[in-house]
Amino acid sequence: MSPEMESLCSRLDQLSEDLADLAMRRLRDSIDAGGHELPVDEKLITRARRSVEKAAALLRSSDRSAEDW
Repeated sequence: MSPEMESLCSRLDQLSEDLADLAMRRLRDSIDAGGHELPVDEKLITRARRSVEKAAALLRSSDRSAEDW
């Protein structure tokens, strides 16, 4: 994998972790406030995190596919 692609994948991995942390904070804040339902934005943040993870996996798999050519 090229250094540029490795850097991009690392940034995506970090973004995924940041999104996971944000979702957890939203959940904790909701619980602390006495909420009994998931915050709406937590679901959105989790969907975004999954998309970022898929993007990183796609970039990594496309690099492996290119090596097979």
